[in-house]
Amino acid sequence: MNTGSVDAPRKRPSTAVILTLVLVVVAAVVVLTGILPLADSLALADRVVPVLGFVVGITIVTELAAEAGLFSVVSGWLARWGRRRVWMLWLFVIVLATLSTIFLSLDTTAVLVTPVVVLLALDAGLPPVPFALATVWLANTASLLLPISNLTNLLAATELASVAPDAATIDLTSPLGFASLVWAPALVGIVVPVILLSLLFRRQLRGTYRVPERASVVDRPLLVVSAVVVVVLLPLLVSGIPVWIPAAAGAVVLVIAFAWRRPAALGVGLGVGLVPWSPVAIASGLFVLVEALQVHGLGAAVSAVAGSGSSFAALLQLAGLGVVSANGINNLPAYLVLEPAAGSPVRLVALLIGVNLGPLVTPWASLATLLWHEKVTAQGVSIRWGRFVFAGLVAVVVTVPLAVLALWLSAGAPQM
Repeated sequence: MNTGSVDAPRKRPSTAVILTLVLVVVAAVVVLTGILPLADSLALADRVVPVLGFVVGITIVTELAAEAGLFSVVSGWLARWGRRRVWMLWLFVIVLATLSTIFLSLDTTAVLVTPVVVLLALDAGLPPVPFALATVWLANTASLLLPISNLTNLLAATELASVAPDAATIDLTSPLGFASLVWAPALVGIVVPVILLSLLFRRQLRGTYRVPERASVVDRPLLVVSAVVVVVLLPLLVSGIPVWIPAAAGAVVLVIAFAWRRPAALGVGLGVGLVPWSPVAIASGLFVLVEALQVHGLGAAVSAVAGSGSSFAALLQLAGLGVVSANGINNLPAYLVLEPAAGSPVRLVALLIGVNLGPLVTPWASLATLLWHEKVTAQGVSIRWGRFVFAGLVAVVVTVPLAVLALWLSAGAPQM
């Protein structure tokens, strides 16, 4: 008998899910059919599996730390330390976004710091757009200093082992060695965008704000455990230990703590849902497809347009190509495609300048920007893409050449 009930419409998979599945299937076909030979597949896996392991580990750590309220507590401290002066709160937010990007990766800043900062601005009675834009800019431009700051850096750190001169006095693949190579352009990538943002929003950064009420802590022991894990993790990530090991250990500790105190927060499968399946799948698929293209001659074609040498003009050419490629197809495949055209540590850093500092123009230029936009719009903040693109273009045109200049000068101003 007809009861008159109407079946609810089935939820269709999102475009992002469909694209991810297509990418994974195509990559699997490339491997299984031998388009990417087995030896190259194994070499690729040896290089990228530890990188992806770090991504999974640090994502679980930061997600659970956020669930415990760590980022909300920190934002509350910033609100009180700002003494109701908007410019002081602005500087504290800049510091938070910068440190989060450097030590916990750009995706952490985009996904976890952004909503906390936007909510802080709203609760304080301030316009949220300046603070939201600061997090997405710094998620990209502050991601140059350490290997863990960006997935491209982790890949570059492994590549440095093959392009660094044998007579190098410092291990450039270590966190400190990497930082010693990139410190000058990394500093430019932080300072210049902050100056530009401060000038752009100078009127909104005047005056005072109301201090929001303190965030309530649901489970203080979990908050303490999360804080301890993050504090202990930071020095371990720059100690020279393969970064996936401390990240995985921190993830295990927090999963156990949540399983004991708040198992419902872990969802199905004791934390399996916390794994960033989509980003990992996308990255894996891109790794396979680009490697297959490299095996079949893409590197030679790219080298023809990427130039050579370490003069300022040559470094700027490679960085500029990285900027254009990142904003055209996303910074991860852009790095993978252009990596063979580097050939030396200095040129590799020039490429990183392009693909790390450059993705400020198009929404798809980095995964961090896409994730950031999802978080911002979920909080009811409207982003005008026309202004976003124009402001980002100005920032890139100013920041990237200055960063390349800083690299060239710190490297001894080589001519060849």
